[in-house]
Amino acid sequence: MQEFKGSSNYVVSSDLLRIVNIAMVLQKPLLIKGEPGTGKTMLAEAIAAALGKKLIIWNIKSTTKAQDGLYVYDTVQRLYDSQFGGEGVDDIKKYIKLGKLGEAFAADEQVILLIDEIDKADLEFPNDLLWELDRMEFYIPETKETIKAKQRPIVIITSNAEKELPDAFLRRCIFHYISFPNQAMMTDIVHAHYDNIEDHLLEMAMRAFYRVRDLPTVAKKPSTSELLDWLQALRLGGVDPEKIEEELPYAGILLKKTEDLTAVKNAKTRVKNGYRW
Repeated sequence: MQEFKGSSNYVVSSDLLRIVNIAMVLQKPLLIKGEPGTGKTMLAEAIAAALGKKLIIWNIKSTTKAQDGLYVYDTVQRLYDSQFGGEGVDDIKKYIKLGKLGEAFAADEQVILLIDEIDKADLEFPNDLLWELDRMEFYIPETKETIKAKQRPIVIITSNAEKELPDAFLRRCIFHYISFPNQAMMTDIVHAHYDNIEDHLLEMAMRAFYRVRDLPTVAKKPSTSELLDWLQALRLGGVDPEKIEEELPYAGILLKKTEDLTAVKNAKTRVKNGYRW
């Protein structure tokens, strides 16, 4: 069994590192929750890169059904072929297209399967996957064929906690919540992306960034990806680090709602504990 030890471009806490490896040893799906921008999706990418395995991503939408991940029977194409003289119309297998879960099961080598943002689907979606995730197989009645995993995939499931998942589903998963990085870890994350960033610029930008996040009046708090974009803008714009806290330049990169921009502007005008915010 391979062990995940992290990667050069993804900063991982020791707790998360341990839980990833425990999930792989126990061969159970790893359910990752956390606010947007905490690196949930990137975790699967980092595991795949570190272990040298193919990554299959199943992006979940509000209209996604469990069946979509198993297979789709393309009846429309078969009808079209029958009307216009297509060959092999009687071969139903020709019109069976595997979904992302089906691809993971059918792969000759072990893959990483990311079921991304499972909480976007309806409440029945997780329960509809229980049998397949437990047994690692599913049946196609049209061809009377059972697709069984050749190599049990490493399953990573992400959720933004927009809705509660069923208890029966949760019992089958290993769970971990990724907390938003503190300043020390965030510094490591930034250095993984920008290894030559100026220390003073980073220090002043981080102070302003966490001050914005700590404001109770900010509804949509800026995430890691927005901080990285903001830092790049500050560098390219040649902003004086000493003016970052006072002016908060390019605030529209961090804050995406008019009311949040207004809340920060109002906070900056108040004098509290010797600084203007």
